[in-house]
Amino acid sequence: MIESGTRPDSRGSEAGEAPAHPYIPNTATRARSQMLSAIGIADVEELYADIPDSLRVHGLLDLPEPLTAEVDLTRHIEDLLKRNTSTRDALSFLGAGCYDHHVPAVCDEINSRSEFLTAYAGTPHEDHGRFQALFEYASLMGELLEMDVVTVPVYDGYQAAATSLRMAGRFTGRRRVLVTGATAAAQLSKITDYLRPGMRVESLEVMPDSGATDLDSLARALTDDVAAVLVQSPNYFGVIEPSVQQIGRLAHARGALLVLSCDPISLGILAPPGQLGADIACGDLQSLGMHQQFGGGQAGFIATHDDEQIMRELPTRLFGITTTSVAGEYGFGDVAFDRTSFARREEGKEWVGTAAALWGITAGAYLALMGPTGMREIGDTIVDRTRYAMTRLASVPGTVVAHGPSAHFREFVLDLNATGQTVADIDSALRECLIFAGVDLSREHPNLGQSLLVCVTERHTMADIDRFAENLQAAL
Repeated sequence: MIESGTRPDSRGSEAGEAPAHPYIPNTATRARSQMLSAIGIADVEELYADIPDSLRVHGLLDLPEPLTAEVDLTRHIEDLLKRNTSTRDALSFLGAGCYDHHVPAVCDEINSRSEFLTAYAGTPHEDHGRFQALFEYASLMGELLEMDVVTVPVYDGYQAAATSLRMAGRFTGRRRVLVTGATAAAQLSKITDYLRPGMRVESLEVMPDSGATDLDSLARALTDDVAAVLVQSPNYFGVIEPSVQQIGRLAHARGALLVLSCDPISLGILAPPGQLGADIACGDLQSLGMHQQFGGGQAGFIATHDDEQIMRELPTRLFGITTTSVAGEYGFGDVAFDRTSFARREEGKEWVGTAAALWGITAGAYLALMGPTGMREIGDTIVDRTRYAMTRLASVPGTVVAHGPSAHFREFVLDLNATGQTVADIDSALRECLIFAGVDLSREHPNLGQSLLVCVTERHTMADIDRFAENLQAAL
């Protein structure tokens, strides 16, 4: 019933109010005021207070005039795309979290099937195998990680690490976490933002000779208020962390959890988190059958042991298998759904929205295709190519491979300080030869000076590496 004198306009706002946006009814003045009051703020700008001014757009977006014809819009978008040079167009040694691994055709075939591609938030009566596919993915990942419980994928590996640390905070009741210094600056920023307010993030020192976590630094920082220690292996510098088990023992002695971040493509040859004493394992799935996609194609995994207390801190969906009323038939569905924000809304363990479930199905297809033998072979290949690249590039006058004595997987730091040139200048020269040399570490890790993070995958041949070395020498 409408009260006298409060006749709404055609867009749902009342007379005298600013009209609502035609597609967003809650933008009406009264609705906005009620929402702001409910969360205890006076102005919507307060929601954006943490965003640095340098990242905010002031004024209107720089957009072209509307294009009314589809053919004109298509031409405009194609012209924009032509400005980009992809890692398929150039010889790329870029990595740092997004890798140029081979994607088997079956992965694209399966994840483009309509029952998977369009099945957003499907429920059992409309599901056509998605729940089972995710259960199979979780089972394969559990075997690879030697962990018992694996969630539906979250947005990316950065969020997976941040969520794992929040889980540790809830489990231990503590509000301080330690993160290895051999971490990408972007990941550390994501973790810091995700954990505040209420949790403090501190970085551990890295030994300059080996690139591994400094255990003395850990011992000094590890007090009884630490919820978890986050270690990466391989770490951001490509170093295989040699002391994961020792770090775990030190953390456990103080009542803290060990969170181990890893790349699953390395686990065909490296010890899995379950063997290394990890309480929570996390990482990114992009290496398992996902193309580089200009910022897309990332998905995070989180795994734990079969410990109900820790498992119930997982905020994301879990899929299990059960019998049905039909003899010999099985069904697949949510496990402990009551923990999630889907069930409890704002009272959930942590807010969870759209997940990257399609990439979980893709990773499951990749693991099923490769099998244990295939995973071991690709791991061996990457290690061999990495070592060849380290040796070959170190032969270029003026270059030194940092952390040389350590075992590496896929990435390593190339020290260019003795060349007298900046990484930016060298990178610019190599781009003229259609070579992406790697990631410039001079701003992100200034203690390394003019250094380059080089990535080598199974897609790189010895000839590719030789071409890189020859052009690098010419650029110097």
